[in-house]
Amino acid sequence: MAEHTYALALRWTGNRGAGTSGYRDYSRDVSAVATGKPELLLSADRPFRGDPARWNPEELLVASLSECHLLAFLHVAVTHGVTVTAYEDEPTGTMEQRGIGGRFTRVLLRPTVTIADAAHVDLVPQLHREAHEACFIASSVAFPVEHEATTLVAG
Repeated sequence: MAEHTYALALRWTGNRGAGTSGYRDYSRDVSAVATGKPELLLSADRPFRGDPARWNPEELLVASLSECHLLAFLHVAVTHGVTVTAYEDEPTGTMEQRGIGGRFTRVLLRPTVTIADAAHVDLVPQLHREAHEACFIASSVAFPVEHEATTLVAG
């Protein structure tokens, strides 16, 4: 079994001078950095007094699930001899709030995959199932990650 570690530095940058002296006295701005990568500007979602111009944790979770599925799909496509020429997704995540907390109840991935050979169209649903099983992020969450996939043939 291989073990992988992911390290970064996260820094709250929202102290407006009075720290957290009151709920409205600080911003939710955060920066994340990792060696050799551009800085990510983060915040809370707008309903939680965040900056809508920055990425929030909920969006990052949905993006992580989408990208993980994409990368796993490309891998299983290669192993099955299916040539993918384009891949796009428009995922959505649903979260319910209870008091000050809450949880995601569902993420829906809507990948549109373009393949080179029409003979492989019937194989694509199996590739999505295998990609879902291979995705580390989907295997780590306690809510359903569902798929409404579309397959196109290039040309």
